[in-house]
Amino acid sequence: MTTPLYDDFSADYDRFVNWERRLAFELPFIERQLKAVGARRVLDAACGTGQHAIGLARRGYEVVGADVSEGMIAQARHNASAEVSAPTFVQAGFGHLASAIDATFDAVLCLGNSVPHVLTVDGLAATLRDWASLLRPDGLLLVQSRNADRILASRERWMPPRAHQEEGREWLFVRFYDFHDDGTLTFHVLRLRRDTGEPWEQRVTSTRLRLWRRAELVAAMEGASYKEVRCFGNMVGAAWQADSPDLVAAATSP
Repeated sequence: MTTPLYDDFSADYDRFVNWERRLAFELPFIERQLKAVGARRVLDAACGTGQHAIGLARRGYEVVGADVSEGMIAQARHNASAEVSAPTFVQAGFGHLASAIDATFDAVLCLGNSVPHVLTVDGLAATLRDWASLLRPDGLLLVQSRNADRILASRERWMPPRAHQEEGREWLFVRFYDFHDDGTLTFHVLRLRRDTGEPWEQRVTSTRLRLWRRAELVAAMEGASYKEVRCFGNMVGAAWQADSPDLVAAATSP
């Protein structure tokens, strides 16, 4: 499977995200969920550049990170190269993790806006079954995505731009959607880069997504025999509402 947006974006992704701030915000909630099931072995099923996996490994968890993007996995391995207890990183995509990873986990995490890369109901069911096959009984599945109910109701096309400066260079990241009649959308990332005072270089990469509404994701989880599905509105653990920024779903494996 080719992943042009993410292979192309991997070199700049850690400039796009303020990881110190994001991990400080998200890891306490993640750890509360992990501790609730006594988790020590964790699979990060869409690990990107590996920052969540590295953060958890530093806290004593045994972590495997998987991502379909070759570029993201290469960057994750680079990021972890100086770590004393580094995660293991594997290139593998949704629905194919069990065939690539011979292990059982206490928890599977799918963080960021990753699950919308699954475009069909059948694909989502296969992804959930794949994760379940890697989880011990009564393990944790934790899925985070942007709140589809809010985005689809408002047709919110543009996301706030992000900027980064480093050693005399500047980056500007602009993200936006094109909505389609079949319920999918195209996600675009416009990256602008320049040496300070020089003209901007511009590059746009895109990928197809399907934003899963809360009811759809919960129904799919229950259809795959997950139990005790709970929904939150952000990565602090606030109650989910129709206008929440995120949909965070936690469930117990079959």
